[in-house]
Amino acid sequence: MAQAELGGEEKTRNSGKAGMFWRYWTASTASGVGDAVTTVALPLVAIETLHASAFEVSLLPAARFVAWLAIGLPAGVIVQRLPLRGTQIAMDLIRAAAMAWVPLAAALGILRLWQLVLVTLVIGLAGVVFDVGNSSFLPSIVSKEELTARNSLLSGSSAATQLGAPSLGGVLVQFCGAATSLLVDAVSYVVSGVILWTVPRPKDKRAPAAAGSPWAQISEGWRHVTRHPVIRPCVTAATLVNFVCGTLIALTPLYLVRTLGTPVGLVGVVMATDGLGSLLGAALTPRLAARLGSARAIRWATPVGAVALVLLPLSSGGWGLLLFGLGNTVFTMGVVVLSILTRTHRQSVTPPELLPRVMATVRFVSWGAVPVGSLLAGTAAAGLGTRDALWLVAAVALLAPLALWAGPVRRMRLLA
Repeated sequence: MAQAELGGEEKTRNSGKAGMFWRYWTASTASGVGDAVTTVALPLVAIETLHASAFEVSLLPAARFVAWLAIGLPAGVIVQRLPLRGTQIAMDLIRAAAMAWVPLAAALGILRLWQLVLVTLVIGLAGVVFDVGNSSFLPSIVSKEELTARNSLLSGSSAATQLGAPSLGGVLVQFCGAATSLLVDAVSYVVSGVILWTVPRPKDKRAPAAAGSPWAQISEGWRHVTRHPVIRPCVTAATLVNFVCGTLIALTPLYLVRTLGTPVGLVGVVMATDGLGSLLGAALTPRLAARLGSARAIRWATPVGAVALVLLPLSSGGWGLLLFGLGNTVFTMGVVVLSILTRTHRQSVTPPELLPRVMATVRFVSWGAVPVGSLLAGTAAAGLGTRDALWLVAAVALLAPLALWAGPVRRMRLLA
């Protein structure tokens, strides 16, 4: 994802904002393609090249997302205090350098698992700062009425890259090797940074940094999230969903390669069903919100997605992979509907001066569940086997819709 600053003369504000958005979108799409390739290639480096165990493979997603637990809360304060465009470009370049190390080390014959984990951690830490800035950018260039449509557009673009790029990743891994394929992601970060560098440096119109100590500012964002009657249950549901996503990130490549014996080139195609579900979810979200209301839409999309996960452990090799793909697609659709509508709600009701800290708090809690899910999934797979671990995941997924139905959201038509 990428970020730009606002500015320009009053008479060109609308066209300037449109230009900012489309540069943001272009940079986001460029890095998204690389990220989607890495989703396939990185675990395959561990599985095929380093012959890692189930638990060792789970360390990779855990390392990437544990960054939210490490600096997720102060990231909101950091974003408000540093020059935004320069910070975003720096984060892109840091991630490009870290990712480029993997194919270089592999070519030199010195690649080890601890290096993969360290690279993933560095990318995760830089990504935290980058993503918190992104969450605060969109509301500053579009009206509240446009937020759902723009968020859906961004999610749809992300979904399109997730749909095509994993298949590309599988092909690249098949013919170039897993480590070499990661060069695509390194280049994508450079492209994103260059696009941001071309954005003019206008007057910064972000809300000024709040007074008080960093801890006081962090606490203010935390209180807003935990005391808001609608944001709180939505974050609870998102946290449970992300816990499940963390388990699937760790288990899916292991299940496909070692349990079902799926060819490496086909792994990317199966994992691309994430993108298909995201694309369908992004396309359906505005229609569901308009017809049902945003609150009703997430109340029903979330349980439908959760129930679909039972298809994953029921799947088998060959044509049985279609069952896995169907379950993965429907689950991801539910996740995207929940994500778009709850994110739009937070962006709409949160004061601008609080938004970076609120978004950082939400991601600290919800994305912090991803590494926990990954590590527990790796442990469960090592002890029970990957298929039985997926059955446990399917059961846990049913808790997410309960968080929505147990609170005030169950009585609402619109999130407000």
